[in-house]
Amino acid sequence: MKTLKKIVFTGLLALIACAGVAQAQELYKDEKAPMHERIMDLLSRLTVEEKISLLRATSPGISRLDIPKYYHGNEALHGVVRPGRFTVFPQAIGLAATWNPELQLQVATVISDEARARWNELDQGREQKSQFSDLLTFWSPTVNMARDPRWGRTEEGYGEDPFLIGEMTTAYTQGMAGNDPVYRRTIPTLKHFCANNNEKDRILCSSNVTPRTLHEYYYRAFESSIVRGGTGSMMTAYNELSGVPACMNPDLQPLVKDKWGLEFIVTDGADFSQNVLAHRSHATHAEALAACLKNGNDVMTDADDMVAAAARDALDRGLLTEADIDRAVGNSLSGRFRLGEFDGDSCPYNT
Repeated sequence: MKTLKKIVFTGLLALIACAGVAQAQELYKDEKAPMHERIMDLLSRLTVEEKISLLRATSPGISRLDIPKYYHGNEALHGVVRPGRFTVFPQAIGLAATWNPELQLQVATVISDEARARWNELDQGREQKSQFSDLLTFWSPTVNMARDPRWGRTEEGYGEDPFLIGEMTTAYTQGMAGNDPVYRRTIPTLKHFCANNNEKDRILCSSNVTPRTLHEYYYRAFESSIVRGGTGSMMTAYNELSGVPACMNPDLQPLVKDKWGLEFIVTDGADFSQNVLAHRSHATHAEALAACLKNGNDVMTDADDMVAAAARDALDRGLLTEADIDRAVGNSLSGRFRLGEFDGDSCPYNT
């Protein structure tokens, strides 16, 4: 009998130990754990192929880790652009003409409230008919200067004064992100960084500006929204900056991320492939991907197979390390964690 009790007791201890290990293995699901530790824990569980899949804007679901599929972009510059009933507000240039950041804050708060309400109505996006969940990350606002009425997107911008643009987009991003210290209501994505002020040949052209103009005029319009506004993301432009494709701008990491504090950066639609096909800055997509990631770009908005093949090739050729990919994937996952995607009621916007 004593032997049997000892066996049973030993078995119970083993079960308890296993439960403890299992719990420790799922730190990324622990809503009370520090956010950075949760992200690092999840990264440690991903295979290389799974990490590569998360370099894409259309990130697939990974069922074994309960990671839902996700799309890193939608539009909400003056109201949510998706099937459903959403309020439509005046265009950005009209809101800028009010010179009223407080009004802009109210507008953006309504937009993000409606986006979250729809998200929750659709069971955190799981009931959407579209392939990916795309109601929480928005490719807005447009921070580019509206300097010439012949520019094809003048209505999307807030004028040509960097101070006014900064104040209006800061209010917009504050309203979209919410005021919770941990979680975001939505993620606004500033675009297009930067000097992207023309439609003709904007994929091919090079915006050649002096360093002073770049920092005091073009960069200044973006800075406030990142430092004060709470935005989590930014989109790079199609054009080049003094001969360098904007998606691999050497200022992305040291200035925009390290100094200003931005979380993650995405390329414009189909722009990753343009490095080889249009800019001809690199001979292969693998070399272009390495340049994008090492300079601070994290998510490629382009053909899924092309991005994946480029990442594998870059790893095989030693152009990238797994640590480079970890950094990029960790940055974009940080945004998703802060949306409460892996949490329940701890995120106040999930209910």
